[in-house]
Amino acid sequence: MAPTLRTVVRRSPLGLGVLAGGDSLDRPVRWVAVSELEDPTPFLEGGELVLTTGMRLDAGNAASYVERLVGREVAGLGFGVGLGHETIPAELVEAATRAGLPLLEVPRDIPFVAIGKAVSELLAAEQYDELSRAFAAQGRLTRAALRPEGPRAVIDRLARELGGWAILLDEAGAVRHAAGRGSAGAAEDLGPELERLRKITNRGAPASAAFSSPREHVIVQPFGARRVRGFLAVGLGRPFTPVAHTVVNAAGSLLTLAVEHGREYLAAERRIRSAVLRLLLAGQVDAGCETLERLGERLPTGPLVAIACAGEREAVLETAGDEFAAADGDAAGDADGDRVVLLVPDSRADAVAAALGEHGPVGVGDPAGLDDLRTGLDQAYQALAAARRGAVPVMRFADLAGRGLLCLLDSDAAAAFSSALLAPLRRYGSRADLLESLRAYLDCNGHWDAAAQRLGVHRHTLRYRMRRVAELVGRDLDDPAARAELWVALAVAPGDGSAR
Repeated sequence: MAPTLRTVVRRSPLGLGVLAGGDSLDRPVRWVAVSELEDPTPFLEGGELVLTTGMRLDAGNAASYVERLVGREVAGLGFGVGLGHETIPAELVEAATRAGLPLLEVPRDIPFVAIGKAVSELLAAEQYDELSRAFAAQGRLTRAALRPEGPRAVIDRLARELGGWAILLDEAGAVRHAAGRGSAGAAEDLGPELERLRKITNRGAPASAAFSSPREHVIVQPFGARRVRGFLAVGLGRPFTPVAHTVVNAAGSLLTLAVEHGREYLAAERRIRSAVLRLLLAGQVDAGCETLERLGERLPTGPLVAIACAGEREAVLETAGDEFAAADGDAAGDADGDRVVLLVPDSRADAVAAALGEHGPVGVGDPAGLDDLRTGLDQAYQALAAARRGAVPVMRFADLAGRGLLCLLDSDAAAAFSSALLAPLRRYGSRADLLESLRAYLDCNGHWDAAAQRLGVHRHTLRYRMRRVAELVGRDLDDPAARAELWVALAVAPGDGSAR
């Protein structure tokens, strides 16, 4: 902050006396301006200590002179005696007293330049002090960023440095960590500002937002290098000083470094595990294990499970990374075309597969030892293909046999085959009962009495219908291959249910 008039008056070598406005000496002095003009206000910005010898002042214009200075919001008026006036005119003292304008008497032997130098030194000292405080705060924030909790520690330190609250939010605006009194309630009011910042940054113009209420001043800024990774919100019960702005910006930079470097470390870790996976799948088990050991990692003991996922690569690996971090052992991941391949401990396979199922179809192989991982991966690929065809989130290789031949069929090709084979039966006038009759006949393995009883018709009626079916589809129902084709066609037919 700028020095106050009280600080300037207390500079003993200046010998300044206060003749009016003593209650307003805490006004900040932003500069010193010397002027003998009757109206110097066009050349002022506000906050100056105006110095004059009163060459153009007299009893008639003293009041208007003071009024103009007050309107310009100057810090105060210094009047040099002993040149134009031996003493300060009484009319000027009265006008300054009425207006509450600090009026200082400058002795004859004190040059105005001495006052200018004194204020300049005070301003420089204040600026140096502010910079020192900012550097010290940045140092403490940096040390906080190096702690294990990283971004959370930065938020805690920032709230203490500024004496307010600080909130860390993710890209979607969800609160990840908050510190300081009032942070809980403040988070609910940030939604509109976050949405506005997203729109601006999405157009390629990174920006921060600042808004105020009678009780609070708030700054919100995004952080991240290539794209927005989250938001930092800070609130104070007073306006932000330049030091506070500097500290907030430093915290935002540290959060960016923490997030981006964390992602780079994770990417490097993934590349290492990807290389280990390739070694293991190539049968070079010893080389893969030795590579991990040199990096201070190890494969888990016991069987491993290969998982293949067709989801978006980065999303899958991020989810898998979280899961691995929760496991006792380590795991490896690799991208294979449009599939992401993972190796996880058998004990974690179900949890990992369920989490990955949110991103796309997942295939899970059987547990395998280090020498048989290739087989486990092939099983995961087969299970993934079945999951894609069946539109199910997770398919395990062990479940393929239980789900039958249909899991191995291409869904589009099977639907086309069913539509073509059953089309004559659908077109057979109003006799839609041919389809149900065929289904009952096949479900009962060609037993006429059982099938007729299920349909509630005489067995001769069913025999007649089956002859019509054979004629329409051009198949011999006594041929097992023909019956198998019709059973598959009925099982995959849309809206026709499934074979029992």
